[in-house]
Formats: sequence, structure tokens, C-alpha cells
Amino acid sequence: MLTHVELRKKYADFCIKNGHKEIPAIPLVPQNDPTTLFTGSGMQQLVPYLLGEPHPLGKRVFDIQPCIRAQDIDEVGDNRHTTFFEMMGNWSLGDYFKKEQLTWFWKFLTEEIGLDKEKLYVTVFAGDKKNNLSADEESIKIWKGLGISDDHIGKYGPEKNWWSRAGVPDNMPSGEPGGPDSEVFFEFTQIPHDKKFGEICHANCDCGRFMEIGNSVFMQYKKVPSGTFQDLPAMNVDFGGGLERIAAALNDDPDIFETDLFSKIIIEIERTTGKKYDVKNKSKMRIIADHLKGATFLIAGGVIPGNKEQGYILRRLLRRSALKMYELTDGKTTDFAEIADTGVLTTYDQVQGIDRNKLKKEVVMIIGEEIKKFNLSITRGLREIKKIEKVDGKIAFDLYQNFGFPYELTEELFREKGQKIDKKQFANEFNKHKELSRSSSGAKFKGGLADHSAQTIKYHTATHLLHQALFDVIGSDVRQEGSNITTERLRFDFASTIKPTEEQIKEVVKIINKKIEEKLPVEFKIIPKEEALKLGAKSFFREKYPDMVKVYFIANYSKEFCGGPHVKNTSEIEKIEIYKFEKIGSNLYRIYAK
Repeated sequence: MLTHVELRKKYADFCIKNGHKEIPAIPLVPQNDPTTLFTGSGMQQLVPYLLGEPHPLGKRVFDIQPCIRAQDIDEVGDNRHTTFFEMMGNWSLGDYFKKEQLTWFWKFLTEEIGLDKEKLYVTVFAGDKKNNLSADEESIKIWKGLGISDDHIGKYGPEKNWWSRAGVPDNMPSGEPGGPDSEVFFEFTQIPHDKKFGEICHANCDCGRFMEIGNSVFMQYKKVPSGTFQDLPAMNVDFGGGLERIAAALNDDPDIFETDLFSKIIIEIERTTGKKYDVKNKSKMRIIADHLKGATFLIAGGVIPGNKEQGYILRRLLRRSALKMYELTDGKTTDFAEIADTGVLTTYDQVQGIDRNKLKKEVVMIIGEEIKKFNLSITRGLREIKKIEKVDGKIAFDLYQNFGFPYELTEELFREKGQKIDKKQFANEFNKHKELSRSSSGAKFKGGLADHSAQTIKYHTATHLLHQALFDVIGSDVRQEGSNITTERLRFDFASTIKPTEEQIKEVVKIINKKIEEKLPVEFKIIPKEEALKLGAKSFFREKYPDMVKVYFIANYSKEFCGGPHVKNTSEIEKIEIYKFEKIGSNLYRIYAK
């Protein structure tokens, strides 16, 4: 049985052997992407290159990307869903295509890591008559050539085996690229088929017998104004394989929490609670394990608990963990911050940029403080419950919303008072809240497919001018901490030991607009990282960069590591105004401009 560290090395070595170069994983909080709170896929940093920009490392690249999908939080608790996960990815940017990709992935699974061929099933695109899109016969032929029998090949329509940023072909706007995909599933033969999901079990059955472990997307079409599809001049491959799921397949156990990616965390939860990881406790322990892992990585990425955006998700992960721990310990408030160290940090020490010695103090302190605050909230909630004479579903939801009380705990407390809660009313209130949350933050969870509209491109280039102007006015002590760009405005966070004065901020604006008026050309070069650093090119310190990098030059004024895209000339930006400047932390400042 391979460890997760060995599995990572096997994948990296295999990709390198087949001509790929490794690209460093990007931070969990992505830069210059207003469409998402977190990095939610391995391809997120590849979007400009999949759309035609040249990549500094060439046409074959790979990585293993840590991801967070906060929209999956309510699904966590079963054997396969997590909010934090890692994607093993490889890409062909107009180089190889179906034959190489499918053959390589099959060889990796069966020869490199030794999965049982008989337990592997594949799915392919069955075609879409409405849009005159043919079945992917080429992939079927390749799979059969690799020795896969007809009964191990499933054919599905665009709902299952088609990928585009907009979803199925009907939803794609003109100019949008997309194409068929081919997925690989592992069969856990020890799981009996449940006929409530259909008479016959198949790869996409929801009974739990099959688990998808990898997906090869073939971006070969572009939708044209007439609504039909044309071949792309350069076709790309976008592959993603779940590290946790491949580890579960290696373990021949459908529970990813039984892999060594979680085993130490589960052991520590058992020790802290005095309970076993059994049928009764599994769901709660899985939630704690996943949420603590996600929280630890977010803290390592510079996020702190708060009431907005990434800080709110971190707080929610920690408080949900605290609730499940509260339930497991029969109502005791427990400080379990050490689990993040002895469970998460030891599992990932020296992996994905995690250094246990450097992070332990910060991680334990932040988690400990948040749990302490929440334990007080639980105590206040119990006091609130004592005041309630008659409970109903809405009151139960208010207790959940305001104090984090789970429905089951409220139900139990009022059952002792001889009262019954209308669960349907609670569910209605909960669903109303969920729909409101989705509609208000839906744009934040689109999976990192950055908005490349003309306005956001202008603001993206303006952040480079802003960064350099801050250096000019405040000094070389300035360090970029992050940025967020929408069509309405740009936001730029930076660290400085010197607090900028109002006059200095005015001077920054003056410099930016002067550079816009000067109509400076904007160009990029792909050069060695060391050369870029010698030139004084600025970078985002949380980002890791490959040996060859793309540097954008704004004439002789600004030099910055960046993937793009940008305007061709600063005159396209027009005028910039800083309309808000605020302190957001110790030596941390935020600028809003438009």
C-alpha cells in the first residue's frame, strides 16, 4: 500500500517521464480572480493558457493542487465528500490529445500504482443529437485498444460526459470552448448494489459501489454564433484526478477517511473524545477531520476567522467542528486545537508548503481562540433556550443560525420539556436561508473561471501601476498581500510598517494617472525566474513560481510576475480614483479604486 507521499512522487515522476514540467500549486486564496473565494480546481491557474496565452513552461505541464469547495460543506459526513481536497492534474496546451492522455492515465493506474484492471470502468461521451455532436468514438476505440471490454465502458450524454465553463452545450455562449470528457471509476465490489438507485448498477450509479477517480477533458470545440460547433485550431487536454479518491482505490476501501491522508487526524479525534470511529460516530468525526484540515490550510495561507468571505468560511469550518465535537463529548466544551497539529500538520509536514515547526504556534493559537469564543456562544445559546416557553421550527432555526445549535440538540433539549418541533418548518426556514446564501454568493463559487472582460483586464493592469506607485511613494517596505478585481472596482491589500498618509495616497493616484496619460506600452516576456528577480520584478510573496516565468513590463516603469491578461497600452485604462483606504490589520492596509 502506497503512502500519500509515495503516491505524489509516483505521479510526479510519471508526468516528468512523459515530458511534463511541474507548475507550483497556487494559494488557496487565488489572486486577481473575483469569481471565486478559493482555488477550487487544478485548472484554475491554467485558464489564460487554455484560452491561448503561451505558458512559460511550454505545452505539457502538471501539478498537485490543494483546493477548497465551500459549497460542498453540507455534503461532508459521508465516505467521499470533503471541503478540502487535492487534485492531481496534467495539461496539454495544444500538444498531445486523446490517445496519449488515455493511454498514459491507464498505464499510471494499472502499471505504476497497480490498481486491479477488472475494478476499473470508464465512461465516454455518447453524443448530443440536438447539437449535432457525435459520440466520442475515438476515445472508445482507444479504451478498447487498451484491453477494456465493452461491459466496462459506459456511454453517457452531455450531463455526465461533457465539459465547458458554462456546462452542457445548450448553455454555452458563442465563442466558448468545450468538449467531451472521459472518466475513470473504481469499483468497490464489497458494496452491494442498492436497487432504490435503479435495477442495474453502473459507473454513474449513486449506490456507492463506484467512485470516480479521474477525468480527462478534451477541449476540442468552440461554439459559433449560429449555435453550431467548430473544431478548435489548437486542442487542449485538461486532466484532474482526486488524490484522496485514488488513495481510497489503492486501499480498496470506499472510505477516504481510512487513508493515511486522514488516519492520524481520526486517531487524534478518537483520543480527544474517547469515542471510536464506528457507525454511530463516523459522520461527526469525518466532518471534524475534513473541517480541521481545511481550516489549517486556510490559516497557513494567511486567512483569519471573520464575518466576510474567506474569513467567514474559516469561521464556519471551525464552529461546525466545535459543534460536532460538542455532540461527541456529550455536551462538554472541548479545546481541540492540538488535533490540527498532531493530526493535520504531522500528516502534511514538508508537503504542499506545510512546515509544522513554523506553523504550529499560529495554527493552534488561531483555532484555540476561535473555539473558545464559540464555546461561550454555546453557553449563551443554552441560556437563551431556558427563556423559550414554546418552541417551533422557526425558533429552532434561529437558534441554529444565531448560536450554531444543531437541530438535533435543540430537539433533544425541548423533548425533555415535553415539546415537539415541526421539522418541516425548520427545513423550510433552512432551505430559504440556503437559497438566499446561494443567490447572494453564487458568483463567488463558480470554480475560479476568471472574468476576462475588458473592464477587469483594465483593472488588472491598474493594480501593477498601483503596486509600483506605492513603492515609489511609501518605499520598498511595501509588500502585496492580495488583490480582488470585479467589473465595478479593484481592491488591493498590502503590508507596510509605515502607515500611508492621506497626502501619500493622493500622490499614488497622481502617479497612476500620469502613467496612464503617458500611453505606456504593456508587454510580457517569458524568462528564467532568477533573471526576473535580478531585474527587480515584483511578485506575490505567497505564490510559488516555476523556473521559467511570465513577466509583464509597463514600459520601464513596472515589472511584475503575472500570468495576464493585460491591456496593450496604459491609455486603455483611462482614469483611476482611489475612493476608499482602510487599515485591516497589524501593518495591513486595503485600497479600493475604480
